[in-house]
Amino acid sequence: MIPLLSHRDDTILVVGLGKSGLSAARALTAAGARVSVWDDQAEQRDKAATKGFTVYDAESGDMTDLDQVIWSPGVPHTHPTPHPLAVKAQAANLKLRCDVDLLATAQTEATFVGITGTNGKSTTTALTAHVLTAAGKRVEVGGNLGFTALDLAPLDADGIYVLELSSYQTELTPNLHCTTAVLLNVTPDHLERHGGLDGYVAAKAQVFGHQKEGSIAIVGNDDTPSRTTAQQLASGGLQCVIDISAETELPNGVSVINGVLNDNHFDENATIDLRGLKTLPGKHNWQNAAAAYAVARANGVSRDAIAEAFSTFPGLRHRQELVGTLRGVTFVNDSKATNANAAEKALSCYGAIYWIAGGIAKAGGISVLGPLFDRVRHAFLIGESAKDFVEELAKAGVTTSTHQTLEDATVEAGRIACADGEEDATVLLSPACASFDMFKNFEERGDAFRTTVLDTWPEVAA
Repeated sequence: MIPLLSHRDDTILVVGLGKSGLSAARALTAAGARVSVWDDQAEQRDKAATKGFTVYDAESGDMTDLDQVIWSPGVPHTHPTPHPLAVKAQAANLKLRCDVDLLATAQTEATFVGITGTNGKSTTTALTAHVLTAAGKRVEVGGNLGFTALDLAPLDADGIYVLELSSYQTELTPNLHCTTAVLLNVTPDHLERHGGLDGYVAAKAQVFGHQKEGSIAIVGNDDTPSRTTAQQLASGGLQCVIDISAETELPNGVSVINGVLNDNHFDENATIDLRGLKTLPGKHNWQNAAAAYAVARANGVSRDAIAEAFSTFPGLRHRQELVGTLRGVTFVNDSKATNANAAEKALSCYGAIYWIAGGIAKAGGISVLGPLFDRVRHAFLIGESAKDFVEELAKAGVTTSTHQTLEDATVEAGRIACADGEEDATVLLSPACASFDMFKNFEERGDAFRTTVLDTWPEVAA
């Protein structure tokens, strides 16, 4: 837990009692602050009360008595409708902050690396932390991934916090100075929460908003909003801007072209071949690798050390996670692919695919995946979307079967893939759907797939 001694005797309201809110309430109470809490869900308020927290009176509470309001990122405060407590805080001239901002003001000697983007930020955060740790750096990794900010360990001047930051968090970090900040990409997402695309882009760009002169800004070059952000940063002249791309050779950036990383910023002779790395397949992961490479070089890690660390990266669970290989058939857990756009990234990485898909379909279903259906040797369909997916795939001539459980689909997919004997065959769980018809979340779904594979074929273990 991060010590927050500067808030001793402060009167503080914590709004939102999810993981980050409860963590903030615990840390502030431990520091000696007078803490009250609020959550819109009565059940959450009752749980907090049983743990000894004072529940704030949201209707008649006087915010002029407060020193701070700590706002959980998951609670809307501006769009689509301002939360009543956010309105009260603004009237009392109280700036909303989240737990990440508390970390930033408590650990001022440490180095901060902030990573955001619509896609790939979890993998990039995990990969960056892996590379820095392998290079002997003292690293704590968390934020929107894994441990919440205040549950990380304290770090001194030799330590680096590597933080995944959502757009909800970047809006609430007025004191976060990232020595190195990354914006991977921007595609439309969470638009209702940010009042439209412009608001969403602005929220993402806040990862650079409090950088100081000489800080490093690493920005994706493969989408228009990110390129525009990079140009704006470069024209400001405050940061050193490093462009990254998985599509275009950059004269002063870091590019990955056809799987080979080329460094034209730190060392024009530096290359790393990513094509044989099973835990970093596909163009989207090549952009992630370019970002992690740039962060590591900016923090003093050599090319050779980065290449070695890339080769030992275990991957991130449920995101094209390599479960293992059996008689030439690779089993991949991509349960995090809860929509067709996410599944597209996985389907584009493999040749002969035995595809496990289905669940609660998002708008548009799997129609956007049509150009990749010729890679699918057989589709094993589960969940409430199975019937619709059968019809869609049948139009493309894809062989399908429906299954009552994920376990049955997995066993049948492995059996058929092994029997077919195709070169580079892959049993791929990339559902293109939400999981809630059959599982609590995508993590439980991915765990069920992995467990079934390892229980059925113990020799698969990677």
